[in-house]
Amino acid sequence: MKKILLSSMLLASAMFAADTDLTMATTTSTADTGLLDAIVPVYKAKTGVDLKFTAVGTGAALKMGRNCDVDVLFVHSPKAEKEFIEKGYGVERKAVMYNDFVLIADKSIADKFKDKDLKSAFEMIKAQNIKFFSRGDKSGTDNKEKGIWKSILGEVPEKDGFYSQTGQGMIATINIAAEQKGVTFTDRGTYIKYEANAKGNPDLVIVNEGDKALKNFYSVISVSPKHCPKTDIENADKFGNWIISEEGQKFIGEFKLMDKQLFTPDAATRKN
Repeated sequence: MKKILLSSMLLASAMFAADTDLTMATTTSTADTGLLDAIVPVYKAKTGVDLKFTAVGTGAALKMGRNCDVDVLFVHSPKAEKEFIEKGYGVERKAVMYNDFVLIADKSIADKFKDKDLKSAFEMIKAQNIKFFSRGDKSGTDNKEKGIWKSILGEVPEKDGFYSQTGQGMIATINIAAEQKGVTFTDRGTYIKYEANAKGNPDLVIVNEGDKALKNFYSVISVSPKHCPKTDIENADKFGNWIISEEGQKFIGEFKLMDKQLFTPDAATRKN
């Protein structure tokens, strides 16, 4: 009888532990910047839920959602996110925050970009065969970068010698661009993290920023229980509601590195 009772208690304990885990697929920038590492203990203290996240490119994160590998997504590729919802993989797309994208280049070539707008900067990269490093991983940043090339040149210069795809995350791609004294395209939050890693003296510096086309919007999406019957929709929705709540938005707004704000909360102002 004691053995049966003990087994029942262990089973109940295991079931309770499973119920307090929430699995998330997210973009590398929310992880690389340290934002999610900061959120996890705060959210667990408040709710008892242990947020377990996997940081990949947005394309891979959405695939994890389609494959029913996670309960919730925290991503930043609006067009791909909307398609995900339209196809029935996700329940609701909730606006969370934004920052912006920036073009960064090695200090030795930074002067080439002086006084150039976004279009002129990309045209010059191609014309002068300046080494450009793309993530090439179908992430939100990769999608945005390729969209800019298409809008300016009509195509992505994937066959040109100056253009390389790393197939890696943002920090790794920045480090490769630095080693090769080239150029890359990144979200500002990850650049600030790179800058902090370099103790304020990075090899790559921002050479183009501020264009209205460079806004970088992040959203949270619960995976649909109709598509994935075993998804923890209750806890996924609770996390989504917390991250857009006054408490969650305040936490995001106050999250800084080098006394610089990495993300701007916009749940109350953005219309998805």
